Amino acid sequence: MKEFSNIDDILDFAIDREQDAVDFYNRLAGNARNNDMKKTFEQFAQEEMGHKARLVKIKEEGVVSLPNEKVADLKVADYVVLESEREDMNYEQALVLAMKREKAAFKLYMALSDRVDKAEYKELFKQLAQEESRHKLRFELEYDEYVLREN
Repeated sequence: MKEFSNIDDILDFAIDREQDAVDFYNRLAGNARNNDMKKTFEQFAQEEMGHKARLVKIKEEGVVSLPNEKVADLKVADYVVLESEREDMNYEQALVLAMKREKAAFKLYMALSDRVDKAEYKELFKQLAQEESRHKLRFELEYDEYVLREN
């Protein structure tokens, strides 16, 4: 992982990753083959934009508190693999890629929480990791509902 010299470097990095996620979900929405899929990906793009906005606000104003809750992990993303985003992805492939990206975002925020000293920032990154875990769960449930049950 990149070396950071201060919390602003960490926040800038996280903000950039959230923008990558916004762009990713907007691309998937643009390539969606049906309205339900398009709406799902647009909703995730909006949620990632909310994460980015939160990080920007934290960078400008300091730490804010987030709710803490336990999120189930079905571990579906641990057992499916897709190399990279492609324009011709079907719904199943898009869901797998989305799960993997959310899992990576979770790991990123957990790693960032280990790299900061201030307790408030540790908690912030752990809570952002939790939100990414919640996103992964939503994709896992969607995968379970629409892919696993059809097979």
